[in-house]
Amino acid sequence: MAAKYFNPYTDFGFKKLFGEEGSKDLLIDFLNQLLPIHHQIQQLTFKNPENLADTIAERRAIFDIYCESKTGDKFIVEMQKAKIKHFKDRALFYSTFPIREQSEKGDWNFFLLPVYFIAILDFEYDENTTSKFRRDVCLKDQDGDIFFDKLNFKFLQMPLFNKQENELITHFDKWLYFLKNLESFNHIPAILNEPIFQKGFEIAEISHLNVEQYEQYKKSLVQYLEVKNVFDTAFEEGEKSGIEKVAKALKEQNIAIEIIAESTGLSYEAIQRI
Repeated sequence: MAAKYFNPYTDFGFKKLFGEEGSKDLLIDFLNQLLPIHHQIQQLTFKNPENLADTIAERRAIFDIYCESKTGDKFIVEMQKAKIKHFKDRALFYSTFPIREQSEKGDWNFFLLPVYFIAILDFEYDENTTSKFRRDVCLKDQDGDIFFDKLNFKFLQMPLFNKQENELITHFDKWLYFLKNLESFNHIPAILNEPIFQKGFEIAEISHLNVEQYEQYKKSLVQYLEVKNVFDTAFEEGEKSGIEKVAKALKEQNIAIEIIAESTGLSYEAIQRI
């Protein structure tokens, strides 16, 4: 049976659900489940992430959604579809963009506004350590006391979220259940029959897409499935397969270089040489 709702892990689905002006209230509601009380969002402004990059190469491998609250707090929100090499390094590197953006010419006292990097992961990145569905990371000292609370990372490993409908307790639980199962729903579950989720289902209903949007979604879905398949196969074979083997396989399937670069962490030049 054909899916009624789109896959939110695809580039098209994620940005349609969270990255447009008309769906901004969904993003605010979702983010507020992750943020402390003193950083709750009332209003958001989408920003062009390409404006942050210093080079063309950086602009081509930039994050999914970049936004700013009314108080100036910065938020990078990513949906990462496949395991990539040096994922934590990449997250830290990306967080430097909104930090550098805050620098001022002339006499500046180095005051910084908070930066949050939030990643929704369709894979497990810490399989060799104690697996945690949610990781909230900030800078702490040797005694575990917070040293600096303006740089925060929120990692959600979606494969580790396995609650069923009757186990959902919090509003955050409902969001995770919605995202993980959206493509498989054929109706709105009673527990998600709330205005914010009703709007999410309406946006995600494939029959509501126009012809151009539907074609974009189909292309995005094919790319998502191909990238997932190549990466899953490569990691099953072990690290010896190498990241370049993954890139080569994606190139052979005519996946866009932008997506290969984002997925593998390789530069455009390295991909072109493969």
